Amino acid sequence: MTASSGTNAIKSLLTEGQSVWQDDISRQMIVSGQLAERIEEVGIRGVTSNPTIFQKAISAGTVYDDDIADMLGRNMDIAAVFQTLAVKDIQDACDLFRPIYDETEGQDGFVSLEVLPSLARDTDGTLKNARELWTAVDRPNVMIKVPGTDEGAVAVETLLTEGVNVNITLLFSLANYERVAQAYIDSLQKRRDAGQPIDRIASVASFFVSRVDTLADKLLDEAAAKPGANLTLIDSLRGKVAVANAQLAYQRFQQLFGTEQFRRLAEHGAKVQRPLWASTGTKNKAYSDVLYVESLIGPDTVNTMPIATIEAFLDHGQVARTVDAAFGEAQAVADGLARVGISLDELTHQLEEEGINAFVASYDDLLEGVEGKRAQVAEAVSGG
Repeated sequence: MTASSGTNAIKSLLTEGQSVWQDDISRQMIVSGQLAERIEEVGIRGVTSNPTIFQKAISAGTVYDDDIADMLGRNMDIAAVFQTLAVKDIQDACDLFRPIYDETEGQDGFVSLEVLPSLARDTDGTLKNARELWTAVDRPNVMIKVPGTDEGAVAVETLLTEGVNVNITLLFSLANYERVAQAYIDSLQKRRDAGQPIDRIASVASFFVSRVDTLADKLLDEAAAKPGANLTLIDSLRGKVAVANAQLAYQRFQQLFGTEQFRRLAEHGAKVQRPLWASTGTKNKAYSDVLYVESLIGPDTVNTMPIATIEAFLDHGQVARTVDAAFGEAQAVADGLARVGISLDELTHQLEEEGINAFVASYDDLLEGVEGKRAQVAEAVSGG
C-alpha cells in the first residue's frame, strides 16, 4: 500500500468534487480487513463489481468453500449459488461503506451489484432480477447495475420511481447518456408529484471511457491507410476520442441538471445523478496510465478505478479540475472524427453491442468457474 492515513492524490480528488470507487471486490478483501483499510487509508468511497471480478474472487483460494458446502444439499442451480455468494459480499461491503453513506446523507458510500448480463435486452427480466437483488441485499447504499440499452433504460425509470438505487452501466453514446439522465429526473418528478420522498434516491450514469479509444484508434488506423487520407488530422485524434466523448457527456450533465425543473426538485432534497467514469484503466501502453483519471476530474463525478490505476494515481497522479476545462476542444475532436469519415454514433453503438456480448460471455465463464468450485468442494466434503 502506497498511501497513508493523511492526504494523498485519491483523497485530494474530493476537493474537486470527485469520488473514487474501487472496481474490485472479493470476500478475501473483506475478511482480511483490506477493504476497510483501503477506505480509511486510500480514501475509496464505494465499490463496483461485475461477473469477471466475482469469477476471479470465487475461483481463487478457499474463502467461499464453507458457504458453498452449506449449499450442497439444497438443490440450487449454479446461478442461485453465485447470487447467494455475491449478495453476502455486497452486504458486507455495504456495511463497511455505511458510515460514508450516513455522513454524506446518501450522497456516497455505494456498492454496486449487476443484474444478469443476459437480460440486457429484456425489460421485464431486468425489472424482476433488479427487484430480487435490491430485496436480497437489503441495504440503503446498494446500487443495482442496469445496462443503458433501449430495454434497460425503460427499466431504469421504473426502478428509480420505485425507490431502487440504480447504476446505469454500458453507456457509450451521448444520446444514451441523455436518455438515462432524463429518466432519473423524470423518476424524481413522479415521486415528488406522488408525495414520496426523493432525498435518498441515488443513481450514477456509468460512461465508459478507455474502450472508446481502443476502437477509435483502430478505425483511425484504417482511415489512415486510405488514399488521400488527412494524416495530420488523423494523428491529432489518436488517444483523444474517449476523453472528448466523456467531456461532452459532462457538458450535457451540466445542462440537464442546471434546469429550473431540477432546481425545484433539489429544493426537496434531490441529488444529481453523477456521471461515473468507467473503464478507466489505460489499455494502450503508449498512453499515460492515469490518462482517464487526470483528464476527467470535476464536481459531482465518480471515477471507478481498478486497483492498478488507483495505485498509479497515488504514485504520480495530478489533481486539477479538467473535465469542463475545454469543451470546445472536445467538440473539435468529435468534429474531426466525422471529417475523417468515422461516425461516433456508429462507433459507440458497436461498443454497446460488444459490451453486452462480453458481459454475457464473462457471466457464462463465471458460472462455469462456480460450478468447478462447487465440484471441488463436494469432492472434499465426500472425502474423495
